[in-house]
Amino acid sequence: MGKHEKLLAKLKSRPKDFTFQELATLLAGFGYRLSTQGRSSGSAVRFVHSEHAPISLHKPHPSNELKRYVIEDVIERLERDGVI
Repeated sequence: MGKHEKLLAKLKSRPKDFTFQELATLLAGFGYRLSTQGRSSGSAVRFVHSEHAPISLHKPHPSNELKRYVIEDVIERLERDGVI
């Protein structure tokens, strides 16, 4: 099992310690990229894909762990778009 598959399995288990960097790595494996245009330079970030709608979320701070609702939203979005 590769790193991408391990990150996906970890995300699906809905852990309390899933970090923003892990999410960025996972989404990059699916072809998403972190958008640096507009308001994305602050805590509101967007992951864009050429075939799917962007995924918008708030970058966690001061800790790096994502909130539970963000993890749920990302899983729901990836499932709805047929990515996972």
